[in-house]
Amino acid sequence: ARHTNDLNRITEFYTQVIGLQVLGSFDDHSHYDGVFLGQLGRDWHLEFTKSDDRADHRPDRDDLMVFYVEDAMELETIRDRAVEAQVPIVVSKNPYWRDNGVELTDPDGFGIIITLEKK
Repeated sequence: ARHTNDLNRITEFYTQVIGLQVLGSFDDHSHYDGVFLGQLGRDWHLEFTKSDDRADHRPDRDDLMVFYVEDAMELETIRDRAVEAQVPIVVSKNPYWRDNGVELTDPDGFGIIITLEKK
């Protein structure tokens, strides 16, 4: 779970740009609100929480979450949604990701890599 200052904005980014689904959410659970994002039928999810305590993120250029997609069309779809949402494409610090992926930055300032699944 990662704490955020703007649960709505982070949810919009991961659903509308990355393409994840809202799998569940909660309000005021011990003063925390939260959302679970992922894909139906998969055995993983991301959790984001918000409370009255402010998140104090200090991500660096190597703090990356990597999403592996099945084909080039899915990668291009995500890239197109990012451009439409005015999310800039970032030149990755790591040369491997420059050559093999697309880097975006989420609303909390963390890098997101979208790359093709190696088969």
